[in-house]
Amino acid sequence: MPPILQLRSVRLTIGGHPLLDGAELSVSPGDRIAIVGRNGSGKSTLLRIAAGELAADQGERFVQPGCRMRYLPQEPDLAGFKTAIDYVLGGLEDETEGYRARAFLEDLGMREDAVCATLSGGEARRVALARALAAEPDILLLDEPTNHLDLPAIEWLETWLSATRTAFALITHDRRLLSDVTNSTIWLDRGSTYRLEKGFSAFEAWRDERLEQEELERHKLDRKIAAEEHWMRYGVTARRKRNMRRVGELADLRRDKREARGQTGLVDMTTQAAPASGALVIEADRITKSYDGAAPLVSDFSIRVKRGDRVGLVGANGVGKTTLINLLTGELAPDSGTVKLGAQVLRATLDQRRASLPPTTTLKDAVTGGGSDWVEINGVRKHVIGYLADFLFQPEQARTPIGKLSGGERGRLMLARALTMPSNLLVLDEPTNDLDLETLDLLEELLADYAGTVLLVSHDRDFMDKVVTSVIVAEGKGRWVEYAGGYSDMVAQRLEAAPVSAPARVATPARAETSKLAAKRKLSFNEQRALTELPKQLDNLHREIATLEGKFADADFHARDPVDFMKVSERHAAAKDELAAAEDEWLRLEMLKEELEGKG
Repeated sequence: MPPILQLRSVRLTIGGHPLLDGAELSVSPGDRIAIVGRNGSGKSTLLRIAAGELAADQGERFVQPGCRMRYLPQEPDLAGFKTAIDYVLGGLEDETEGYRARAFLEDLGMREDAVCATLSGGEARRVALARALAAEPDILLLDEPTNHLDLPAIEWLETWLSATRTAFALITHDRRLLSDVTNSTIWLDRGSTYRLEKGFSAFEAWRDERLEQEELERHKLDRKIAAEEHWMRYGVTARRKRNMRRVGELADLRRDKREARGQTGLVDMTTQAAPASGALVIEADRITKSYDGAAPLVSDFSIRVKRGDRVGLVGANGVGKTTLINLLTGELAPDSGTVKLGAQVLRATLDQRRASLPPTTTLKDAVTGGGSDWVEINGVRKHVIGYLADFLFQPEQARTPIGKLSGGERGRLMLARALTMPSNLLVLDEPTNDLDLETLDLLEELLADYAGTVLLVSHDRDFMDKVVTSVIVAEGKGRWVEYAGGYSDMVAQRLEAAPVSAPARVATPARAETSKLAAKRKLSFNEQRALTELPKQLDNLHREIATLEGKFADADFHARDPVDFMKVSERHAAAKDELAAAEDEWLRLEMLKEELEGKG
């Protein structure tokens, strides 16, 4: 189908460096596009150009006449509007359609009379989402819509995006959301865009294959230059006049190598080692906490956290996750009950709002504490410029005030600062906000290798599944319950599918349908057989994926047999998709079985 929005050959230079260099974006009816790339690669800039908020230096922008488009920026500006309903109605072309504005605010758990000037970051994001969706646009451009949203709101948005006929382009670090709702992917890398006509679930294997091919081509270029330089030394003198063309070709090869923009580096994360804590890190016994006589945020909660545990906390915004973290770490005294910290506990904390330092503090002073040019990691002194470079900061940024950093840069800086502190207990409050996908992968690896204990607050379901060993969930009225395993394990163990209490309209259609079915019938023969067969299928797929990934470990595989390499890559992506689908089906049937048995 012809595009309803198109960017062609877009170029934009910022600070003398090309940010976008021939980038393209095409959105047709039915497109559900994931836009991915490193922090600072220009994803938000590309979306702003597409929305008409920013003019490119060069290139073409086409929007089909009559097309209705809505754009959600990373930081919505609600200035000039008194209440939430005023702001949402301001985005409608016809105020008689105000019923939609009210419906979306209700779906997202927001009051119509909420005062814009007093909204938190998550509340402002909900109101801005309601404004964008209520307009019933033909195209939605969404820049990090899940930042600062809680799980009920994220799951509601996922359900809406899955069901809508609106075409959309989406930037988010939430890999599960991307995998579940997209059907094509645009990778923005070193100023250029590359399109994959598959959803995000197939992206990472495709990206890695492209990077391997690029590395192979770079290696071939290096070898060709070396061969030509050898000829220059020993062959040009006798044949100078006849071979000046070849001399020129060598100059061209060198220019190609010089002008090639290398892949952006990866963050280099290392934790500062500390002596091991005692075997028991935290022991809380029947703790309760409330404020100003209100209903308790934590009521009669007990837990024992042992060395090496990785405990995640999930719950809707405002239920008391940060309060519970502060109680468990001794930062806050309970109204009743006791909290004991084990021996030799050294804590490092990443604050949710990244606001533990004044905005005038420079990057250099943030990681050194001020008055020094060095940091020490595990007994090795490292110059602050080199340490900042490990987190992808340029040397000239060392004296930049924190207040001038982007959200992703602030996230990386606060990680860098937290990791300079010796610790055997890491407390991470929403560490994934604003981080790109590659940095998330490295943070997951760091936490997997961390020798101490981790307390983690996050709304990122995929990140929780890969990191934590147990999950504490807010069940309502101050009650918190711990479940073994990751986020998906917790969902499977609960009688109710929803992970946290939420407005009634936030329930997903799939869950509502499951509840209706549970009230009427028992498991069918086919469903019982599927419950028996699916674990075998999952085991087979896990083994197949491991075998395929073993083939990728052969560095010469692509060069030796590129056709087979492509077949293996395609099968690997397909097997991953089959595994995800089988896991979802098994989880659905297990949830249905538990509910049926509970009613029997």
